[in-house]
Amino acid sequence: MKVIINSVHFKTDRKLEDFLTNKVEKLGNKYDDIISSEINLKLGNTDTPMNKITEIRISLKGNDLFASKQNKTFEEAADAALDALKRQLEKHKSRLNH
Repeated sequence: MKVIINSVHFKTDRKLEDFLTNKVEKLGNKYDDIISSEINLKLGNTDTPMNKITEIRISLKGNDLFASKQNKTFEEAADAALDALKRQLEKHKSRLNH
């Protein structure tokens, strides 16, 4: 599966990229329909610590699933977004089976 990581107005470190790639690839191993994923990392315009935004778009055959979460670290935001995507994938899978 192809994983693309984009960061807006800053450079990500290798550790964060490896963390994100590993998490998304685990999801890809569980669901065969996933073709690729794109992860966008942004800093919100707030002064609060909860300004890290992670957006994940997963491309499936004929569909895209998307989740965006905001938290105090990119890792926590990514975990929350991936949890939301897991629920979406389960719904998608159950629709295909009916």
